[in-house]
Amino acid sequence: MQTSTPRMHELFRRTAHRVSTAAGGAGAFVVAVVVVLGWLASGPLFHFSDTWQLVINTGTTIITFLMVFLIQNTQNRDSHALHLKLDELIAVNAEARNKLLGLEDLSDREMGVLQAEFEQLRDRDSRRADGDRGNMPR
Repeated sequence: MQTSTPRMHELFRRTAHRVSTAAGGAGAFVVAVVVVLGWLASGPLFHFSDTWQLVINTGTTIITFLMVFLIQNTQNRDSHALHLKLDELIAVNAEARNKLLGLEDLSDREMGVLQAEFEQLRDRDSRRADGDRGNMPR
């Protein structure tokens, strides 16, 4: 059973992008500060009641809950785009290992093996660079 359509995905993508761009700007921060200051200023009017506190708690909880989905969507898209760019660079480099394409799909154990390989490579290159310097001061 398919619960969403490509049209709905595209609408969500566009909306998430617009909202996350706006929410990440200075204007959104200013609005948030003004709302909090307005809420604080209204405290004496409402005698700092439980209802007065509940208003800000409920509002911030709802906004936070919704923003989690928007932020996750934006982060997923950015990560996916970055992986595609890196895959392109690996694919066009004749010396690169094409098994690194789709690296994000490897198991933790497989990634650990690759990490160890890269650490050995780094250490080897570091020793070689130190040897090339001879007695030159660092």
